[in-house]
Amino acid sequence: MIYIKTSQLYTPAPIPGDTAVLIEENRIVAAGPAAEVPCPPGARLIDATGFLVVPGFIDLQFNGGFGADFTAEPATIWQVAAQLPRYGVTAFLPTIITSPLSRVSQAQEVVVYGRPAGYRATVPLGLHVEGPFLNPQKKGAHNPAYLRQPDLGVVADWSPEQGVRLVTLAPELPGALPMVEALAGRGVLVSAGHSMATYAEAMAAFDAGIRYGTHLFNAMPNLLHREPGLPGALLTDDRPVAGLIADGIHTHPAIVRLIWACLGSQRLNLVTDAMAALGMAPGMHLLGDFEVQVDATSARLADGILAGSILALDQALRNLMAFTGCPLPQALATITTTPARALSLAHSLGRIAPGYNADLVLLDSELTVRNTIVAGEVVFAAA
Repeated sequence: MIYIKTSQLYTPAPIPGDTAVLIEENRIVAAGPAAEVPCPPGARLIDATGFLVVPGFIDLQFNGGFGADFTAEPATIWQVAAQLPRYGVTAFLPTIITSPLSRVSQAQEVVVYGRPAGYRATVPLGLHVEGPFLNPQKKGAHNPAYLRQPDLGVVADWSPEQGVRLVTLAPELPGALPMVEALAGRGVLVSAGHSMATYAEAMAAFDAGIRYGTHLFNAMPNLLHREPGLPGALLTDDRPVAGLIADGIHTHPAIVRLIWACLGSQRLNLVTDAMAALGMAPGMHLLGDFEVQVDATSARLADGILAGSILALDQALRNLMAFTGCPLPQALATITTTPARALSLAHSLGRIAPGYNADLVLLDSELTVRNTIVAGEVVFAAA
């Protein structure tokens, strides 16, 4: 057993005064005021006085990091995942961008059957397959050689049980809506992205089962007052959650404030879209098939197109608060309860409550990660 004592516990609303969390094996068995959650004899005590104890962070779009790119080398998923606790990430979706379909199959094998013996770190929940069913006009950093029209036969084994949790596609493509219906029917979260969808086409996609939008405003048509397009649909329809790269580069801070006003914590999900350069020095790094020039703030192709990011999820949290002035509990929801709910995992992830996975992060007063706990084990401790 592990007993965590703190004075600031987010469950997800903060509980004032002395509080505690009791963990048995990989589950939370009690959380609340310390007077109601006594420390059992023999439990390991973690004194988190002065720290904020919050749910573990969940990143739904992560292409790679620490020099490794998942699309180029799916086998690197676990080694990269082992380093993510430093950013407070306890669960994530390794993202495979447009590539030969065999690459998706390889990545499915890795996440379903490739867990290393004795592994204790950030957990891949399944893949985010971003492409190949994208609009060539909004391909971004995806290789156009591998783009293709929707084909139900291609996705016959795409399901959470077979390692696919989230699929991004352009819903305006011929045959896209039957694919949306098929994938959603299997429990896959289907997202609209890299798309030129009109407002009407986006609404038809939501009716078919799309419940997410990939990196809002990026690789989408412009928001216009007479044709709001996909961005307008994502901002105003109550059904989808929208992913946002809150680095101040992919989306201007003023637009982040607008998004927050429209979506709030229930429909906004911060993602990083991080690529191989995360945690590395500036220079040339890989994203899929392309060499990407990385400087101190951004990652770009030779023509200047943004190619993923070098954003960490804890920094995205701090950015959202700085850009919008929103309070910590609401900001936390965008990387905890909201992504868990979007993936239909709200019964086990994203909260500090009895029965939930023992995935926790200890933050200092500057919201810097000090400790990360995954499945009841301390997997990161800052020096």
